[in-house]
Amino acid sequence: MRILILGGIGEALQLARELASSHAVIYSVAGKGRVPELPGQVRIGGFGGSAGLAEFLREQRIDLLMDATHPYAATISHNASLAAQSAGIPLWAYRRPPWRPSPGDDWRSVTDWLALMRAVRAFQRPFFTVGLEPLRHTQDIPLKQHWLLRCLAAEVPDTPRLTVLNATGPFTLPAELALLREHRIDALVAKNSGGGAVQAKLTAARRLQLPVIMLERPPLPPADRAFDEVVLMVLAIRLAQPEQVLAPKCGG
Repeated sequence: MRILILGGIGEALQLARELASSHAVIYSVAGKGRVPELPGQVRIGGFGGSAGLAEFLREQRIDLLMDATHPYAATISHNASLAAQSAGIPLWAYRRPPWRPSPGDDWRSVTDWLALMRAVRAFQRPFFTVGLEPLRHTQDIPLKQHWLLRCLAAEVPDTPRLTVLNATGPFTLPAELALLREHRIDALVAKNSGGGAVQAKLTAARRLQLPVIMLERPPLPPADRAFDEVVLMVLAIRLAQPEQVLAPKCGG
């Protein structure tokens, strides 16, 4: 079976490694982070929207498309759904379980950037862990505020009210506690990404009794099959008959 995995998270790498020994796997990443070393083929870069992805599926004779992208990569997930339908192949999706608040957490849920900015007004030294979006709004930083932003390598605008840390996880709890204390952070701004690589920041916020402004996940399209554990996804491939795997079920 020829499988295209749309990756970008650790579970996607695990999925690719598990399947590469028994299937022809192409692992696709946008190319914004580290390029993984895998036994199968690695493809870097975009496809040109859903139409470009559908053409790639047909050209490469892909039998199964797997969406194992970041929970906030909604555009890619929607393109995957449209492309799979256009190419007439099934779409399976890995949906990482979200984090849930624990006793002692002070989570303040927001659904978009405008709501996030309203929620962050009450604080002076927020710590942003929501990707590159804050860099597009540095002109909106209030005079009383200083933002700390952690993200992948990026061009940093010249402003005294912003500090950028270029780093990728995993991050340890002692390191997160030290970071919050060193920068005198009074609120954490986060996405509900799930997973363990960056979860320590939430524990650190709880320890220091800091509020967390949580940007909730965008809605994602349906898939023919969806899984919340990689092991179950791999097991389903190994146990199912080919005709069961290759029959698309989701509609437009």
